[in-house]
Amino acid sequence: MNKIIILFLILVGILSGCSQRSLHSGSVYESGEMGSPNFFKKGIILSVRDVVIKGTESGVGVAAGAGVGGLAGSTLGGNTATRALGGLGGAVIGGIVGHKTENMITGGDASEFIVQPDKGDPYAIVQINNEELKAGERVLIIESGKLRIVRDKTSKK
Repeated sequence: MNKIIILFLILVGILSGCSQRSLHSGSVYESGEMGSPNFFKKGIILSVRDVVIKGTESGVGVAAGAGVGGLAGSTLGGNTATRALGGLGGAVIGGIVGHKTENMITGGDASEFIVQPDKGDPYAIVQINNEELKAGERVLIIESGKLRIVRDKTSKK
């Protein structure tokens, strides 16, 4: 039983490395972006709508879930045949659970912003709306390899 708990914790650890917090946000930067030049322009949000980010399907969740499920299932029963069937069933169920878990952890809710820069054409940016930005608000459009927007706390235009 302890082996099953340890394997489950390993699965959770592997999958939590793909946490939803890694989704694109106006406030989260990757370590490689530190010290890189950032350019920005000012603009206004024309519209905001909620969107759903589909989780990744890397296969890590399926593999980890199948491994844990197979090992857990193989402990059932008293003879070799029942252990083999338990392992097979556990691997299938574990793979399904692992796949769903990976999608749930790596997906999430975000917002699509249509932004009109003060100069230039409007465009869409998808990111987590952790600042609760709304249509009509002034924003800074930051370009650092990725586009992100943050509330403009400077003076108007």
